[in-house]
Amino acid sequence: MAKQPEDLIFCKPVSLVEGGYPGFAPRTVKTQGVVIEYDVTIPLRDGVMIYADVYRPDRPGRFPPLIQWGPYGKHGRVLYAHLGNTGLFDEDFNEFTKFEAADPVYWCRNGYVIINVDPRGTWNCKGDLTWMSEQEVEDIYDLIEWAGTREWSNGKVGMQGVSYLAWSQWKVAAAHPPHLAAINPWEGVSDFYRELAFHGGIPETLFCAMWQDNVRYSTTRVEDFLAMQRLHPLYDEFWAGKNADLSKITVPALVVASWTDHGLHNRGTVEGFKQISSKDKWLIVHGRKKWWHFYLPENVERQRQFFDRFLRGIDNHVKDCPKVTIEVREKYYVGETRTENEWPLARTEYTKYFLDAGNRSLTKTLPKDESTARYNVDRDYAVEDPSRYSKYYLESAEAILAETASEDPLSTKYRAGGLDAAAQKAMFELEFSERTELTGHMNLRLWVQAEGSDDLDLFVALEKIDPAGFLVPLAFFGNHDDGPVALGWLRASHRELDEEKSTPWQPVHKHARELKLGPGEVVPVNIEILPTSILFEKGEKLRLVVGGSDLYWYPSEGHTNGHLDTVNQGHHVIHTGGKHESYLLAPVIPPR
Repeated sequence: MAKQPEDLIFCKPVSLVEGGYPGFAPRTVKTQGVVIEYDVTIPLRDGVMIYADVYRPDRPGRFPPLIQWGPYGKHGRVLYAHLGNTGLFDEDFNEFTKFEAADPVYWCRNGYVIINVDPRGTWNCKGDLTWMSEQEVEDIYDLIEWAGTREWSNGKVGMQGVSYLAWSQWKVAAAHPPHLAAINPWEGVSDFYRELAFHGGIPETLFCAMWQDNVRYSTTRVEDFLAMQRLHPLYDEFWAGKNADLSKITVPALVVASWTDHGLHNRGTVEGFKQISSKDKWLIVHGRKKWWHFYLPENVERQRQFFDRFLRGIDNHVKDCPKVTIEVREKYYVGETRTENEWPLARTEYTKYFLDAGNRSLTKTLPKDESTARYNVDRDYAVEDPSRYSKYYLESAEAILAETASEDPLSTKYRAGGLDAAAQKAMFELEFSERTELTGHMNLRLWVQAEGSDDLDLFVALEKIDPAGFLVPLAFFGNHDDGPVALGWLRASHRELDEEKSTPWQPVHKHARELKLGPGEVVPVNIEILPTSILFEKGEKLRLVVGGSDLYWYPSEGHTNGHLDTVNQGHHVIHTGGKHESYLLAPVIPPR
């Protein structure tokens, strides 16, 4: 058995009945041209048994298996419509399609085997659930080798799926199971400290709590994610042990990310593509809702073509496809899909836009005069009902002016509020004098000061503003229509950079120690703005928002992120101009 951290804490499990577990019932069913074997026993190397539902074509032959590894229950049919505004409906799915997983009927009809599994420590399986641990890697490895050696298998195993079903692919692919022949990570975290548990060193408290509740169905023990998050506030061996060594991955990979999943999968999926060593690898980045995009027929077809090439040996056009495909967004579900040769784009012109607190602007010229933007983050100013932030964090209902264009029912826009000390934010704007595309990574460098505290939690959003002064909404996560261009975060005491991993356009922080601020001390910080793509026409504006709390906040929706455990109190002060070169380094893409 793989060694576990000595300080590992487990939480109380939830009864299987509460999760709708139908009971252990091994049987074989034939339907719709598919043979379904329920509760197939799979032995692991230490003697623990896990259980899988195996879907096979109802015809003779050897077929490539596709593994979908996740803790949410192989029995459970998640109804996406119940998550709200996903663009998916109950009638879109058959009873066999599991959460964030592929449709077994489609894949069996196209010559594949689908394996949905309950991992160790989940549901009816014995052992302890320790997520993304070395134990879990060994278990997935064993399942791959089991699947690759069955009498119905052609020996070439693939993996697919969204979120956890993608995380698991990074981790096990780096271990090189002999029968693993291709992976398709679709929106998957690859650095669990920086992308899941903490954002810029600030604890994530909304998604993580929801997620832990959804993985506690067990008869044994489940790792207590929230307790371990509190126990390990810095990046250490515990977090490093959950991350894959991406450079060790060499199998063919079709990697899919979105600009919309900031604070969860966006960064990790793009980093996964950048860092894996696979000779055959492709990146697709879109601006749509993640679950809707995964199930689009044209995207399912692209998945199949990829696996046809590398699992079935079909000589199709996949190897000739451009290595990178991106969507350059204009507004909600409007954008141009374009192919590129690499990521980041080699022709990027990184441009500094300096902050000027004197007139709340962004400019290409460093302001000569020093000025400050100051906003209040005292808890006395925090509204007890955080739902006030559910629409663009605006000041009041009176500040929201809706304007619906008759030709576009999704074009409802909201008038922006001004700088307000009680609003916990400061804003800076840049009006473009010509058509301008921003695509890539960004670095926001600020000179900051904490009044009344020795630390600052900084929350950053980039927004698009139309010529009339209205916010241009974009898709956000899996079920929101009113998202930003990009987000970023940083706890100032975590500002120390990893110089080996950082670039001018993408700061990477060590998170190894806290560097508190002294009274009156002004320090430079570099804030990573997550990868994005957006097009501005002449007269449109880029707005930079810096605040002391979540700028896009959906308290009743656990599938987005939130940060309620902040260090903020007193005032934040942003210093600009003169010796304080506060700027946004943005990726301007020249036309071809």
